[in-house]
Amino acid sequence: MALLQITSPHLRGTNRTASVMQWVLLATLPGFVALIWFFGWGVLINVAWAVLLAIGAEATVLRLRKRPVMFYLSDYSALVTAVLLGLALPPFTPWWVTAVGVLFAIVISKQLYGGLGSNPFNPAMVGYALLLVSFPVEMTTHWATPSTLAVQPDFLQTLTYIFTGGGVNIDGVTMATPLDTYKHQVDILTREELTQLPVFGQHVALGWEWVNLGFLAGGLALLWRKIITWHIPVSMLLSLTACSLIIGWDPDQYTPVSIHLLSGATMLGAFFIATDPVTAATSRLGKLYYGAGIGILVYIIRTWGGYPDAVAFAVLLMNFAAPFLDHYTKPRTYGHRKAHRGIKKAD
Repeated sequence: MALLQITSPHLRGTNRTASVMQWVLLATLPGFVALIWFFGWGVLINVAWAVLLAIGAEATVLRLRKRPVMFYLSDYSALVTAVLLGLALPPFTPWWVTAVGVLFAIVISKQLYGGLGSNPFNPAMVGYALLLVSFPVEMTTHWATPSTLAVQPDFLQTLTYIFTGGGVNIDGVTMATPLDTYKHQVDILTREELTQLPVFGQHVALGWEWVNLGFLAGGLALLWRKIITWHIPVSMLLSLTACSLIIGWDPDQYTPVSIHLLSGATMLGAFFIATDPVTAATSRLGKLYYGAGIGILVYIIRTWGGYPDAVAFAVLLMNFAAPFLDHYTKPRTYGHRKAHRGIKKAD
């Protein structure tokens, strides 16, 4: 009988990999529903299209690698990657943009390294970062206007636009995100004037606050089920909050903390992306440094970088640092007084 060489994560019983991935998928539902409610059917179409592509790409590569296709597909990791990438895309993203992102995420950033457990970078964020750098127009101008401000196209119209480019006047149903609007308008308008704009709703971020609260609820469910630990999301959110209060204390010059926390992909990133067990730091202290680094990078890139949201770039940069953090934050070995950390000088 052939021996299957399976890499990490190693989980058994009720916490096996498939169960963990299923819980992650279920936990995205509150934020997923909120996205569809406020920003239309494009979110659902993007996710469904991404899932089909991810399953097809994973199955094809596994067959080429002569690996048991159903064995690896049944861990649901490809579905998680596709769902996270689909949720992060603008609702009116053209089909070919989604296809490029999913294929790069599955084939290049996951399977090329050996599959689940061997990839050094979060596949969904690699695909998203590639799209953001390569297709900035499609990735920044296709965000839907919240449904409370404009009538969203129906399912058929949205499907037609995504796959043909017709069926709806895109300029009439899209607008900039709250993060993008505040960042580029704060130089000419005060906070009071800015928050009167329709995109901010009740002075926060119209629609986006419910989306982020939905992902927060899902994240708390993952904590309750002990699928993830509190270290990364809490340290990320605290460091982002601290930067907003210390550096950006003046809302007439910088984006306020409420918009940082309740707009964009903040909660999705904190609970579903940064906590990826394969690419994140694994020691408790390392997780705290890892999450804090992501929060600081998110604030820096959002404030002074060229992109309104920064979760993907922040996570990928800290993926680089995860092995370093684990090496220097090793816990105390049983039976030893001190933890063995860092590089020891040779005798």
